[in-house]
Amino acid sequence: MINSAKNDAEPISAQVKIYSRAEHNISRSQISENALKVLYRLQKEGFDAYLVGGCVRDLLLGREPKDFDVVTNADPDQVRKVFRNCRLIGRRFRLAHVHFGREIIEVATFRGAGEEQNDNQLLNKEGRLLRDNVYGTIEEDVWRRDFTVNALYYNIKDFSVVDYVGGMADHKAGTIRLIGDPDMRFREDPVRMLRAVRFAIKLGFRLDLDCEKSIHNDAPLLASIPSARLYDEVLKLFLSGYALQTFEMLRHYGLFQVLFPATENSLEIEEDGFPRLLLIKALENSDNRIAEGKTVTAYFLLAAFLWEPVQMLAKAKMAQGEVEYIAYQDAASEVIARQIKSTALPRHISMAMREVWNMQPKFNARIGSKPSRLIGHPRFRAGYDFLLLRAETGGADQELAEWWTRYQNADENEQRKMTQPPRRAQNNKSGRKRNYRGKAKDSAPKTES
Repeated sequence: MINSAKNDAEPISAQVKIYSRAEHNISRSQISENALKVLYRLQKEGFDAYLVGGCVRDLLLGREPKDFDVVTNADPDQVRKVFRNCRLIGRRFRLAHVHFGREIIEVATFRGAGEEQNDNQLLNKEGRLLRDNVYGTIEEDVWRRDFTVNALYYNIKDFSVVDYVGGMADHKAGTIRLIGDPDMRFREDPVRMLRAVRFAIKLGFRLDLDCEKSIHNDAPLLASIPSARLYDEVLKLFLSGYALQTFEMLRHYGLFQVLFPATENSLEIEEDGFPRLLLIKALENSDNRIAEGKTVTAYFLLAAFLWEPVQMLAKAKMAQGEVEYIAYQDAASEVIARQIKSTALPRHISMAMREVWNMQPKFNARIGSKPSRLIGHPRFRAGYDFLLLRAETGGADQELAEWWTRYQNADENEQRKMTQPPRRAQNNKSGRKRNYRGKAKDSAPKTES
């Protein structure tokens, strides 16, 4: 049974502070028209309606929210009756999605304090919340949220911001603070540790000292989370434009080794006295591409995450006599099989990663028809970019990368010249033929005239 955070801080609830329109910078002009429609419609039907969470936090920072979440005292079935364009989703907690073309406004009912476990609420033996359909009041709902800066409510009724937990002060100070006891909140949902890191990096905030201490102690709890859910979190962490900073902070708190244990082990082993830099460079490139408005593919970045474990295992297999190409294939299979136990990789992602890895030894073949076949591979560009990344960080010959750069930009005649055997080898071969013919002629019996 959950010991509610509300119980630990009951007196504070009496200190709720309401910031009037003049005391904050949120304007309705910054809010999605469809979100306003939902808020006003719920209010018209006699329900309370608030914006809550990240959208309020971002509006206060002057940023454009990615989406707008609404919270209300109407239960999901009541919300569905108000909006014909509504669908109910979710098992752990029922939510209403109100559809306006491509935009979806998520509407949640106030969550209850959960002081008594019932059929609508279920925890596992570690105290992790598995199902939570207990409804309540706004005073109870606030204590079920994770961080103070995510527990600010914008009231459409009078355009005020309602703060029960000192979220506005933490927002102003740039602090990520858990609501309630950090250890208990992380046990309820260990993914909150990843969210704490993600918000701190994204917002440029610092973690509260109690939060930091608890993450150091509770990091192993993350291993109890289903690997499929952790895969979704990994995409949020590393495809948001702050991948390198996120990577460094995750390692600092011991969280990265839970997500990518083989990678963490490989990073601790230097190569020829130098740290392994490919992953660092891949993260930098990813952040730069996002900053420039370019796309980043998940499989390419994940291939960089697991490349060192694959390469180390492949080298060990080659030392035992395996052919290079087979060694890389077997190493890729083993590394992926281990990784999916920690962070699930969808099949289409793992297959694309394998193709990028398996392509790397093939770049060494530059004679004959193999280069032209390789350049026709559907993922050649990704494989070539990976080769450039390896060359830039000392993992591949720079001359090899430059050759492939010239080859793919050359015309057909130039490509044919570039893939011909060296001239010396041709001369030796033709010379042997002439000598052979000459000897055969000399050895023929002479006839008398």
